[in-house]
Amino acid sequence: MPVFTPYTRDTAPAAARPTLDAVARKFGRLPAAVGLMAGSPELLAGFLAANASFEASSLDPVQREVVVLTVATRNGCHLCVAMHTATLVRLGADETLTLALRDGGTLPDARLEALRRFTLAVLDHAGAVPEAELRAFLDAGHEPRAALDVVLGVGTYTISTFANRLTRAPLDPPLAPYAWKPAA
Repeated sequence: MPVFTPYTRDTAPAAARPTLDAVARKFGRLPAAVGLMAGSPELLAGFLAANASFEASSLDPVQREVVVLTVATRNGCHLCVAMHTATLVRLGADETLTLALRDGGTLPDARLEALRRFTLAVLDHAGAVPEAELRAFLDAGHEPRAALDVVLGVGTYTISTFANRLTRAPLDPPLAPYAWKPAA
């Protein structure tokens, strides 16, 4: 028997219903992971608020996806990798970039590779990034604000990846073409 309930708008706690309605309007459906997060209206609202802040950050859409996919692959979230692979496809990103992010390989664009490496450094050092790694990020043309925005993205998508893994959130059918399994 599953531990976590896959809520719908009709079965969710009352505090989560307006949020579920908004998500369903935005996506045209209610993603399974969102229904599972609704078991904690505060978690759901907190993730969505953090995500909105990250979307408004100084990072452009492809840069944000570099951060998200780096966190998602590091944390082994099959759902997040599939979802954000689909986002990169919608953005028209080069397939070599997407494949490198999914495989944890070197990115073909030096500035995006510096972003990926910095994101890994934030994760590896719990934010206490060594000076040389911070300097490499800045020397690649990123501003100090971008470093702080990476921290925002890491925090936001750590929430998401951990919640999805804890609840065993399934892959929604529209994401099947982008399925991913973590390396063993």
